[in-house]
Amino acid sequence: MDSSHKKLSALTVGAIGVVFGDIGTSPLYALKESFNPAHGIPLSEASVLGILSLVFWSLMTLVTVKYLVFMMRADNRGEGGILALTALAQRCYRVSSRGRWIVTSLGIFGAAMFYGDGIITPAISVLSAVEGLKVLSPNLQQFVLPISIGILIGLFAIQRHGTATIGRFFGPTMVVWFIVIAALGVIQLVKNPHVLAAINPQYSFQFLFDHRFAAFAVLGSVVLCVTGAEALYADMGHFGNRPIRMGWYSLVWPALLLNYFGQGALVLANPSAVENPFFLMMPSWALLPMIVLATVATIIASQAVISGAFSMTKQAIQLGYLPRFAISHTSEKEMGQIYVPFVNWFMLAAIVLLVLGFKTSDNLAAAYGIAVTMTMLTATLLLYVIMTRIWRWNKWMVLVLTVVLLSNDLMFLGACLLKVTDGGWFPLVAGIIMFTVMSTWWRGRLIVRKHSNEGAMPLKLFVDSIAISPPHKVAGTGIFMTANADGVPSALLHNLKHNKVLHERVVVLSVIVEDIPYVPKEDYVWIENLNNGFWKITGHYGFKETPDIPSMLTDCKLQSMSFDMMDTTFFINRETLIATPGGGMALWREHLFVWMSHLAAKASDYFRIPTNRVVELGTQVEI
Repeated sequence: MDSSHKKLSALTVGAIGVVFGDIGTSPLYALKESFNPAHGIPLSEASVLGILSLVFWSLMTLVTVKYLVFMMRADNRGEGGILALTALAQRCYRVSSRGRWIVTSLGIFGAAMFYGDGIITPAISVLSAVEGLKVLSPNLQQFVLPISIGILIGLFAIQRHGTATIGRFFGPTMVVWFIVIAALGVIQLVKNPHVLAAINPQYSFQFLFDHRFAAFAVLGSVVLCVTGAEALYADMGHFGNRPIRMGWYSLVWPALLLNYFGQGALVLANPSAVENPFFLMMPSWALLPMIVLATVATIIASQAVISGAFSMTKQAIQLGYLPRFAISHTSEKEMGQIYVPFVNWFMLAAIVLLVLGFKTSDNLAAAYGIAVTMTMLTATLLLYVIMTRIWRWNKWMVLVLTVVLLSNDLMFLGACLLKVTDGGWFPLVAGIIMFTVMSTWWRGRLIVRKHSNEGAMPLKLFVDSIAISPPHKVAGTGIFMTANADGVPSALLHNLKHNKVLHERVVVLSVIVEDIPYVPKEDYVWIENLNNGFWKITGHYGFKETPDIPSMLTDCKLQSMSFDMMDTTFFINRETLIATPGGGMALWREHLFVWMSHLAAKASDYFRIPTNRVVELGTQVEI
């Protein structure tokens, strides 16, 4: 085997461990909830085959066709995920256009729903695995909640140390998981192969026709088998589309289908097994080892969701949808391995409250699905923009494809909305809160930037005026950071007004985040000589990169401009925001924006500037 095949195999195993954790643990609860007697559908051969057919065709249409065939084509220079897709779609519209506003709002909404889904996934996954103890012995039921909460607390507690070491075991462990669940399914299928007839879509249509509204409600449970499909797209940048596709087609998809059909075969042979068909598939001697393996698999699935939330937060910060939260890098080799303390502890608190409130995976299943289907719906709408404006496909073909995809999304979303009063309100509330937070920060930053730009003196005009009447100059370099590269930084004006001096070399430094994941090394630093000792440096970063100002200044040597950090002073403007009636937002949103600004990390910390080289100059900004 040559090196390219070895690398592809390693990436495929890695993708199986990270990308498919969520969807791979769905057999623990998806079919059990679909067979739930509360739906009012009698347990018969026709209903079992109908539900299995819905599961099969849901995996086919939503995962295999929509995500692996179409969504993974819509990559932003190799990166996927709702925010990467949003950044790609934004290129189709002018900055101030209505179309760009709609696309951005859709992206923020999809990202907000991702957070709602991310809170439920660890809770339902771990709970459903530990609930296997009830099958082992009903007396162990009292330990399910404390063990589940203990596992979740431990999982979030280790995040600050990084996951590089345990991450090596993710892939091999999940490979074992998929092989085992496939084998369990085969054992049951050998006893009752008739259930394989459910591959025929006629059983789906017949089931929907016979049971109508009750069958529509079942769709809200069937959708649980495809939760995690967004991860296939979101993690594309880590592994590439080929390893993900190989992992799905060669192992994950066959293993899931075999297990689901095996559970169906068991329920037909023993209707009482509907209580927990996954754990009742196996002999009693294998039950405890399987509970342990299932718990490990759900921990891996939860880890993938947590890491995804950290990555999503970083992208949202870079794109201007969230404040600059403190971010720690937990690996010196992998830039993607990060830890966001605020998000970590917020998620843990929400998940523990969720487990204590809902108590069982059956109750949580009622809350699951709404957020992920809304994210899927948003992705379809953004994909339409890509197909029409970037790929320029035939408009009739795009229209037909979009109608098919939207019909699927809306059907599952409608079924999930039936569960709002049973617990579906939780992800909706969580998503709405996150959407309000993200859209408020985005809108607030636009207002602040507009105020700053309107009152800023043109930089070139200022440099020319300084040449006419130069102030006293001191040795060294003064670097003034600003978001407006063409205007005079307010910190520069304040320094000149109060100290009445300028440095021998004055640098106006700005950082621009592009709508691509990574900016090529040779293109990310732009230097312009403004004459009279003034320079303008612009650093360009992708939305998956973390700006590092000292490192960027070191790279300026490549363009014959060097910096001595001990002879350099950074001047940063510190804004004090004041909410005022009649501003650009409702007063309550202005207060929310002001509160969020207090959560943001200091610019010096975020840009990794040595604190002993920083001077902060404050200004008040009314919004």
